[in-house]
Amino acid sequence: MRILLVSQMYPGPADPDLGVFVRSLEEALAARGHVVERAVLDRRGGGKRKYLQLARDTRATARRFRPDVVYAHFLVPSGLIASVAGGAPLVVTAHGRDVRNVGWLPGIGAATRFVVRRSATVIAVSDYLRRELEAKVPEARGKTEVVDSGVDLERFTVQPAPEDGPRYLCIASLIRRKNVLRLADAFERVGKGTLTFVGDGPLRTELEGRGSVELVGRVAYTRIPEQIAQAHVVCQPSLIEPFGQALLEAMACGRSVVATRIGGPPEFVPPEAGILVDPADEDALVAALQSVAEFPCPNPAARAAAEAHDVRAQAAKVEAILQRAVASRRA
Repeated sequence: MRILLVSQMYPGPADPDLGVFVRSLEEALAARGHVVERAVLDRRGGGKRKYLQLARDTRATARRFRPDVVYAHFLVPSGLIASVAGGAPLVVTAHGRDVRNVGWLPGIGAATRFVVRRSATVIAVSDYLRRELEAKVPEARGKTEVVDSGVDLERFTVQPAPEDGPRYLCIASLIRRKNVLRLADAFERVGKGTLTFVGDGPLRTELEGRGSVELVGRVAYTRIPEQIAQAHVVCQPSLIEPFGQALLEAMACGRSVVATRIGGPPEFVPPEAGILVDPADEDALVAALQSVAEFPCPNPAARAAAEAHDVRAQAAKVEAILQRAVASRRA
């Protein structure tokens, strides 16, 4: 197939960590023999004008490339832009924020309903997100399938445990939704080991100066496996997490996890691989940090659970959805 990929998030020179899950799936589709062209935004800054540029790039690429199918990531604005790119059938993956914005930002609900109606299929990265989307946008019922972004099992491999510890790691933007302050407070109550944050954001100043807490900042995606290898446990007790990509990547490296029970993580974190917590319950988080430190490291159960989400297998599922969209249009 000739696939036009449209995304508002894609790794670029200035932001190599942006939308890496989009690129991984694209590469897996290309490895299956498909020709992929893209119209993407590969930087964080630029304001709303960058979406006008994305729309121009999408229309120009569609006219030149003449795709069999358009595959967009995020319902709005990427899906909306892709929906008017030309006559090719449209498939859109919803990732989380695009669904939460429905009913919160003016006009997003109407735009999302238009995208859903225009789409041959909508993909949600978790069943939790599918249910949320279908509750907010009834038009999505019956045309939404669940396929997560997967993990590259060749990039994220099992590594030996560090000698001293316990070493806890959180890979996340330093924002309220990621619950990083409560995690830091719970870690202080554990009273031993280290906690490292990989990522940046407005809460950085409230995390600075805490004993045994290290703030690494953003790092290139190529360095994420080595960061995971330096930890025993990876934590993501977000207030809500539509999927939990960092958790899946940690599990692929044989690391146990502490994860939120609100959102997608319960769908892929078995009891042998980690502990699910109520993100608002600091006592439960303390107990989870203490208990999970006793799990084996590396943890073969974590790796085994991650293997079910191989990005190549996920790409095959997306491929089948795209092929059905093309076939239905031709019929």
